[in-house]
Amino acid sequence: MTQTKHGICGLCFHSPGCGVIVHFDDEGKIDHLEPDPDAPMGEVLCPISKSARDIVYSDKRLSTPLRRTGPKGTYEFEPVTWDEAYDEIAAKLNELKEKYGPESVGFYAGTGTYERSFKDAYQLKGSEIYLASSVLFPFGSPNTFGVGAPCYTSLGVLAPKVTMGCLHIDMYSDLDNADLILVWGTDPSTSTPPAAFSKLERAAEEGAEIIVIDPRRTKSADLPGAEWLPIRPGTDGALALALAHVIIRDDLHDKDFTENWCQGFEEFAEYVEDFTPEYVSELTGIDADRIEELAESIAEADGATYVMYTGLEYTKSGVQNIRAVMALWAVAGQLDVEGGRNFLHHDAFIPLNKSILKETPGFGKSIGADKFPVYAEYCGGEPHAILLPKAIIDGDPYKIRGLFIQGASILTAWPDPKVWQKAMEELDFLVCIDLQMTRDAAFADIVLPASTAFEQESYCYYGNAIRYREKMIEPVGEAKPNHQILAELAERLGYGSLYAKDPKTLLGSVLEGSGYSLDDLLSAEKFVIKKPGKPMEYKKWEKGLLRKDGKPGFETPSGKFEIKSTVLEKHGYDGLPKYEESFETPVSDPDRFKKFPLILGTGPFKPDMKSCFRAIPRFMKKFPSPAIQISPADAAERRLETGDLATLKTARGSVVMRVFVTDKIMEGFVYAPVGGGGPLGTEEWQAANVNMLTDLEQFDPISGFPVYKTLLCQIKRKRDKRHKIEVPDPTLGCVG
Repeated sequence: MTQTKHGICGLCFHSPGCGVIVHFDDEGKIDHLEPDPDAPMGEVLCPISKSARDIVYSDKRLSTPLRRTGPKGTYEFEPVTWDEAYDEIAAKLNELKEKYGPESVGFYAGTGTYERSFKDAYQLKGSEIYLASSVLFPFGSPNTFGVGAPCYTSLGVLAPKVTMGCLHIDMYSDLDNADLILVWGTDPSTSTPPAAFSKLERAAEEGAEIIVIDPRRTKSADLPGAEWLPIRPGTDGALALALAHVIIRDDLHDKDFTENWCQGFEEFAEYVEDFTPEYVSELTGIDADRIEELAESIAEADGATYVMYTGLEYTKSGVQNIRAVMALWAVAGQLDVEGGRNFLHHDAFIPLNKSILKETPGFGKSIGADKFPVYAEYCGGEPHAILLPKAIIDGDPYKIRGLFIQGASILTAWPDPKVWQKAMEELDFLVCIDLQMTRDAAFADIVLPASTAFEQESYCYYGNAIRYREKMIEPVGEAKPNHQILAELAERLGYGSLYAKDPKTLLGSVLEGSGYSLDDLLSAEKFVIKKPGKPMEYKKWEKGLLRKDGKPGFETPSGKFEIKSTVLEKHGYDGLPKYEESFETPVSDPDRFKKFPLILGTGPFKPDMKSCFRAIPRFMKKFPSPAIQISPADAAERRLETGDLATLKTARGSVVMRVFVTDKIMEGFVYAPVGGGGPLGTEEWQAANVNMLTDLEQFDPISGFPVYKTLLCQIKRKRDKRHKIEVPDPTLGCVG
């Protein structure tokens, strides 16, 4: 008889933790998952959940610590014990510290470390959210880095903090009550948590108007009554400014808010005068009349909100593009109203104890001193990871000689993998910690096996609720939880007392001052404690509900909604959400556009976990090749058909992928998947690292985020086979 257990999904750490019912086979192994509607976030599961068994028991899982035996660039390792691995790591780190100083060692944390207990143990003190690990701070190194440097932080932290004084997660979109919903630069049908798309579906069925602004026609645009507005990638900020232009021009703006609660409205109104619908239509490709109509709809809707994720980040003015949308919503009077883009009650959250967090030993001593100051200010003094290659290769400002990479695959995630590979070859010592081999591990000296969240005790935090994570199965082989690995490493380095190894001890300390105890949690039904909710209140800035001091206004330096940001101006940036063409577009670089007449966007191939799924045979059988999505018109012009092998090229390099012709992508734009270039998957996936087409020189000067969405490219058909020339054919004569 199949056994079941109620728990929390342990596959991805992008969501707070979806409630699941775990089904086990006769051997006690995970067989499959089903939703647990009575648990937090258990209403619906994402498609990735169907691969739980494949991921946990993959024959590509790392099951023991490994030490290099062959040259760098190979996967020649021998098994060692945990003690041997720790001893070697500690000895090498102490050697580097003695010779070159503790700052010569760095740490890079990826999304594989986003499990909640890890985040609460290793978040940097002063950082608004978990982005990187503090484990080397007591060692003396300020050089910790994280995946927040190329992802989410622009939307999640920087743009909302400098504008409204809050985080993206301190707000929500009232999809249940909105008459108008803009799905802007994201695909909720493939995102986590998956419940958001269910709400969108219900809203569509109940008559809400849904507008999808995206170069791709996502599933949201197929909902009843939905409309797809294709937009030239990177011009979203211009569209937001044009919409604000119409609302202000036609006197549709919220005058009380703009007069009493805004900083910089007059300058903003003057700036957007130039962003007429006609001008922005030329930039975006959206009809001028449609821009007029949409602006009026936003201002006059009985509740308008948006669903947005990271699609706007990856261009030269990514932070400002996002801020332009936020300013638009405030000016339109759709901020913190029924059906709008709303703030959560601060006192509805269960407070977590942050006193255990470790402070940087000195941002001024890091390789990021004086660079990306806004990022550093909100990220606890974390130096930006885009600076790592120059530090390792050129010693700018000094050499990083040792590096940890945990839960990440830098060589398949960051632009210009050739430069990153050269950097890894230069390192004196590299440690990789992951579920499976990565491309980075080919250059590692030690590789350590991490467990999935199914294989560990922990907890998940939902803002107004917290749930204990019960271990579902024992770890595969000798794998260990990420937080335990670092706690044991800290012990070898002489400061183990600073990091709790036992998850219950950690949880007890995190709950201090919350009003709840560990016993409360462990005795609760399904191990869930939830803070009672409060009646909804709107326009919270009027009631002192957004500031820690209880005064009316916003948690910003001026106490107002800062369309003109004090923080940005303090650090030398423009305070207004100004639009800039990206570095390499049909407008900014018309000469290059003649040679590369298509716009390239890159990103995950959903449902996917980037390079992780390349180890899953069932997934590879279904998707054996990376596929370039291209419109029928662009394909016909190049004599391309679905399944053709093609070369995708930019000014920086080329990759070979298959073609997928679809009418769900706008003409002039192609989309190519990330996740190739690692040691797993088919030969075609292993050979296709799309980041060969990108570079480290194009980035948003505020966030440091690389440009992934607006590069110029060309695609040409490639022969599937090349035949060996055994004897030249003389009959061809001069024709040959």
